[in-house]
This record gives sequence, structure tokens and C-alpha cells, in this order.
Amino acid sequence: MDGFEQSGETPVSAGTCLLTVVSPRRDEGNSPTGIVGRCLARQLLAMGRHVRVVAEPDQCGGWPDTVEVVEGTITRPLECARAFDGVEAVFLAGAHPSTVRDALALARNARTGRVVLLSSHGPEYEAAHPPETWFWLAIEKAVEHSGIAWTHIRPSAVMGAVVEGTYPATGSDWPDTVRADGTVREAFLDQGHYPFIHEEDLAAVVAAALIGNDHTGTVVEAVGPPLSTRSRIRSIATALGRDIDTVDLAADESRAIWRRRGWPDGAIDVTLYALEEYGARLAELVQWTVAQRPSVQDIIGRPPRTYDDWVRENIDAFR
Repeated sequence: MDGFEQSGETPVSAGTCLLTVVSPRRDEGNSPTGIVGRCLARQLLAMGRHVRVVAEPDQCGGWPDTVEVVEGTITRPLECARAFDGVEAVFLAGAHPSTVRDALALARNARTGRVVLLSSHGPEYEAAHPPETWFWLAIEKAVEHSGIAWTHIRPSAVMGAVVEGTYPATGSDWPDTVRADGTVREAFLDQGHYPFIHEEDLAAVVAAALIGNDHTGTVVEAVGPPLSTRSRIRSIATALGRDIDTVDLAADESRAIWRRRGWPDGAIDVTLYALEEYGARLAELVQWTVAQRPSVQDIIGRPPRTYDDWVRENIDAFR
């Protein structure tokens, strides 16, 4: 489908930022494109930018009035080629290795000046394996060889992914179980840690990369601090004003729950590994986070939002 759903009076013009959004999914390459994209759209509009979105059908609603919405999917970019017309910068999220070169060719032919990729922590591990097995690294390499100025954003887990239904597996069932019986059940309950970033902060990092030159040709580690599982539960309990019961599961018990909820084994493996690894090497991994330059705070010019902030903003998901 290649038709525009014009939801406002803003004309298409040079300087348009194109954002790509796919439906929540739990297979390889999933990321919270919807919640981050909507935050980013609001921020870009506040900066006076024109915003266009290529969105899969169930993601076409809920955008600010002046955003142009093109129904389509970045995984089949040739079907929505007109969306690239007049585009100055692209926030590339939800792309697939098999078709990303088509999307980049459309951007290059439209004389797009910049591509900011929502990547993941994975390319550094994929590099040790054959190219035919790559996912994130294949997309990053395609962007780097596109002839367009680029920035890769590799974020921590996004706090709002729990609500959107994408990563991380840790906490993905908490809204349901807290609402149902006031209980959190998870492995590594006492020692588990996982790094998080607020979706507004991630969007602000992306916005800085889209409209400026400071991060061209770099990998930006948009990382937040590793948070303990217990501290996240306390944040939710405090906002609810009541206690939350907890059950410490064996790793295989958590694996079985996440499988029933549709998570693939690869995502579960990464989640369990991170919960255990961050718990065992917390000081070292906190120091790695603190040492990243530029930091998220350096880029966005303010302290990052906390998990307490996110919970207060989203507490209705747990009521």
C-alpha cells in the first residue's frame, strides 16, 4: 500500500524526518519501535521538524495530528517507496536484513542525508559467527555501506517495552501477574540485574543524532544503569501503595513461563544470561556503563529519567 493518510495540514517539504515502525513482535530483531517512535515524533515536532511515519497497519493510530502516516512496512520497503520522497533523515527501526538494502537504496535515491539505525547489543557477538547467521550486524553493515551518513544506536532494554509487548522478557508478564494476584514470579529474583533506558531518553538520543552531526559515523551506546529485579518490584509496589508478593523461580521455570508467552529461546537465553551476568559482575558492568562517552546525559543535556519516573507514568498498566 502506498497511500498517505494525511492527519494534519502540514505540507510535505524538504527537511522531513521519516520514522519506521513495525508491530510488536517477539522474534529475532524485535524492538519497541512504536513507543520509541511516538516519543521521537513528539520531540521532533517540538523542534519544528516535519515528521512522516511508515507504520504497519496496527501502528497507524495514536500519532500527533501533524504527523503524516504512510501505511506500510519497512520490511517490504518497495511497496511504500513514495514515503522516502523529500526525506532528509531516516530513523530506521524494525528493518530486516533481507530487505534493508532496498530501503537504503530508496533513501539514497531520494538524496536522504542521514540514517539513524535502532540497533541492538548483538553485533559484537555476531561478528564471531558466519555472515549468513548475522541479523543486527548484517543491518549495521548494510547501513555503513549505503553511502549515506549514519549513526547506530545500541540501547539498553527500553522500560516501556514491557507495556508494548517487546523486549525484555524480564518483567514482560509483571503487568498481568501483578493485576491478577499481586505477585511477581521470576528467576534470579534476589541477585538479578538488567540495564534499562526510558523510551523518552532513547528518543532524545535518536533526535540528537538525526538533526546534528556530532554522532555521524559512530556507534552510540544509549545505555542506562543495571537495575536490580528487587528494586524494580519495589518501585511498582510503592506507586501502587501496596505490597507485591514474590516467588523466586529456577531458571528453567522462568524459561517455561516465557516460552508459554511466546518468547523464542534466543530471547530467553539472552535474558537469563544478562540477569545472571549483571548480578555476578555488577561493579564491572556498572563501570562500563558509567564509562561510555558520550553518555546519555551528555547527549540529551539532562539527567536520564529513572525507573521510578517510568512507573509513575505507567502505573495504570499494573492496577
